[in-house]
Amino acid sequence: MKLSRKFPLNALRVFEAVARHGSFSRAADELGMTQTAVSYQIKLLEGILGEQLFLRQPRQIVNTEAADRMLPNVGKAFELLTEAMLSASQVSNETLEIHSSPTFASHWLARNLGNFQLEYPSLAVRLLRVSRITDFNRDPADISIRWGVGPWPSDDCHLLGRFSYAPMLSPALAESIGGLTTPEDLLRLPIIGAQQESWHNWFATAGLATPDLSDHKRHNYVEQDLCGNAALAGHGVAILNHVHYAEELATGRLVAPFNHHCTDDIGIWLVHPASRRNTPKIKAFREWITKAVSADMHRTEPAPPVKTDK
Repeated sequence: MKLSRKFPLNALRVFEAVARHGSFSRAADELGMTQTAVSYQIKLLEGILGEQLFLRQPRQIVNTEAADRMLPNVGKAFELLTEAMLSASQVSNETLEIHSSPTFASHWLARNLGNFQLEYPSLAVRLLRVSRITDFNRDPADISIRWGVGPWPSDDCHLLGRFSYAPMLSPALAESIGGLTTPEDLLRLPIIGAQQESWHNWFATAGLATPDLSDHKRHNYVEQDLCGNAALAGHGVAILNHVHYAEELATGRLVAPFNHHCTDDIGIWLVHPASRRNTPKIKAFREWITKAVSADMHRTEPAPPVKTDK
């Protein structure tokens, strides 16, 4: 039997579309074919297999058991073929669109992306700050940098790191109350983002019973970069990640007054569709950022962090 008859790719592609949509007409629209041509390809495939694939009922198409057995593997086969075609191309004259959680975008990616672009000068990068979870079926993103517990089963997820955090504030604000010597002293200052679970974790591991922070509502921010900006302006004390604010700590614009820090189950993740794991531009960025974040954590993270259980 000729290979083209043993593996009728055109007919298999039509079958996959019909089985996925449950409709000859919608499959025809997707493939740019007539319904007659779709029906012909399905009859051709059924003749080769000796099995009926669809039950034609009024106003609907129902998969037979044979079709249900075939569909998962046929779908995977076309994903692999698409991946093979993409991997054969080179990273050049393309745009890599990255959707990132806001603080990581502004306080790490924006400061380090230039190094990636020096390695891949023909690859343009479009970076967007997003707070919601990227839907790769709807959004044009190639990659999502996601802050959360993870992983997410629908996509390929790569943990880049879990960052330590501690209370940080401007030196002038610390001096305004004569300095800080114990964790309790923090309660004499405005607490920024007091509703965040990380505050409770830090106080608990510092040996202080969970304080009542309900009165600290003036700076009720969620995003860490907003909390950090308020702390830099001297409006209060924020709980911040060392890797995001390493430069501010090194220059003395912020201080972390206590030799105590935490980490938890929340991490920063690189996420992309599983079917595109070997796309050259995604593979190149994944390899670069994994090494870059690891090197930056080695440089900025205090050690050893205290692990808190949630």
